[in-house]
Amino acid sequence: MNDITLRRRSFLRAGALGVVGLGLSTKIPAWAQPGSAGLPADMPTLTGEEIRLSIGRTMFRVGGRMGHAITVNGALPAPLIRLREGQNLRVLVENKLDEDSSIHWHGLLLPFQMDGVPGISFPGIKPGATFTYEFPIKQAGTYWYHSHSGLQEQLGLYGPIVIDPAAGAPAPYDREHVILLSDWTFMQPHRIVAKLKQQGAYFNRQKQSATSGSMRSSARAHWGRMRMDPSDIADVSGAAYSFLVNGHGPAENWTGLFKPGERVRLRFINASAMTIFHVRIPGLPLTIVEADGNPVRPVETDEFQISVAETYDVIVTPIADQAYTVVAEAIDRSGMARATLAPRLGMVAPVPALRQRPTLSMRDVGMGGMSMGEPSTGGMDAMSGMAGMDMSGGESCSAEHAAMGHCTPGKAPSAMHHTMRDKSTMPSNVKVGVGVDMIAPMPVDRTGDRPLGLEKEPHRVLTYHDLAPLTPFPDKRPPTRSIDIHLTGNMERFMWSFDGRKMSEGGEPIRFERDERVRVNLINDTMMNHPIHLHGHFFEVVTGQEHGNPIKHTVNVMPGGKASFDLTADAPGDWPLHCHLLYHMHAGMMTVVKVRPMTEGDAA
Repeated sequence: MNDITLRRRSFLRAGALGVVGLGLSTKIPAWAQPGSAGLPADMPTLTGEEIRLSIGRTMFRVGGRMGHAITVNGALPAPLIRLREGQNLRVLVENKLDEDSSIHWHGLLLPFQMDGVPGISFPGIKPGATFTYEFPIKQAGTYWYHSHSGLQEQLGLYGPIVIDPAAGAPAPYDREHVILLSDWTFMQPHRIVAKLKQQGAYFNRQKQSATSGSMRSSARAHWGRMRMDPSDIADVSGAAYSFLVNGHGPAENWTGLFKPGERVRLRFINASAMTIFHVRIPGLPLTIVEADGNPVRPVETDEFQISVAETYDVIVTPIADQAYTVVAEAIDRSGMARATLAPRLGMVAPVPALRQRPTLSMRDVGMGGMSMGEPSTGGMDAMSGMAGMDMSGGESCSAEHAAMGHCTPGKAPSAMHHTMRDKSTMPSNVKVGVGVDMIAPMPVDRTGDRPLGLEKEPHRVLTYHDLAPLTPFPDKRPPTRSIDIHLTGNMERFMWSFDGRKMSEGGEPIRFERDERVRVNLINDTMMNHPIHLHGHFFEVVTGQEHGNPIKHTVNVMPGGKASFDLTADAPGDWPLHCHLLYHMHAGMMTVVKVRPMTEGDAA
């Protein structure tokens, strides 16, 4: 049986299941018709007020290999659910697996009992059972849905959601394409976890060597003393992953069609388990019009980072009768997802080579307060020349570093890794133990920083500071209190937590009074990016820009830095707060936010 037959059967099976659910559009609209030469149209579409979904196991082929997937209605990614703001939705989800399952509606505002997180908002869906989700659609925009059970999301249980606004799109367009990015592995997910537990950098096949680049011996020795690897950017890399666009690998050339001169809306969704992407379309400027489902003032850029669980809507206007390559490069440069925009199927454009991989700098290990002027891609040379930091063991303590507490005047300088592991500086609410390997001595707000690996690009690169809400956040009250949450971990042992406590340890939940206005400060004490997602709410990422703060449900906290958001806790219930890197959440970087009226006994 060949590849085309397998895909055709999978597509037909998905269609048959959708028709039973009264939700499959009988005529696939123009925006859902792209594919590749020789491949059928992909991503079946479900609409209406009642939809049926069936979770099961399906064989999936990409790159000439076949593996076991967990799918919805036999499709990977799961069918596109197309809704309209103001409608009511009823979804009947049948679990045909031999294990519990679930579906979480990522970014949707709904009663917490419908949120779909086992053990927090509902018990999960047992094998052979059907669960009915019912909730009103209160918003518009680009969202997605996925499993919140075990590691099923890695195996393919994710799909896009598009909600059309009741009053029409604020940014007009002529044609649209959903571009769902993901990472696929033929390795069993629990085996990935086991390997990461055995060796935190197991999948990093781009480690620094004794002669790598221009790294000097003193810098190599310094990183060695810190027990850190400056090339450890992503826990799982292209060594284990194929990077997909709408379920297609790079060689399959998923193609979205356009007519020259059309305004084409591209709805980017990062449904990856672990991969942060850098997205660009060489030859086309990108106009960002929406972030995490919320309209923003149109801002033109040439490249943007989309962290795991984020969505960005982009409008491009290709004028020429030619093909363009959509490039989604993994943050560690270990591979890319690739697609094409073209006037006709079968056209291709040049595919750029992978760029030089980035390396971490002092800013990425929490020394952000130091004015060294070195970007992350050039951190090695900058480190080697830092006086007073015990790079060669003979320098005296400088006044600057003495003021920072790194050494004592008149004495030999303390090694910086001692400062980074001085856990006595942690606040009392942080559990200090083997699960906290380092702290960020001087974390700074990095929401305006260019993403890691894009610091030196000559073109425009989007940051959170560029995002301005089209409509300001409705609650204009200042926060009445502020809380700090430390993002903690031990990279060598692959342990991840909030405030040093894993979810399984049953720590105290975070409690908010209903309608309370609070500022949450996320302090990243690790060398990894962490996309932090709060269920059931939107918040304002605090950027300090006059044009206002972007309204999001997920914020990426850069290594060694911090990010703050202002939250109005207006949705009563129990809501997960977690890192959306799947294996970080699985390892313990998750907690529960309880929102209660003050009249209830367990209120804060």
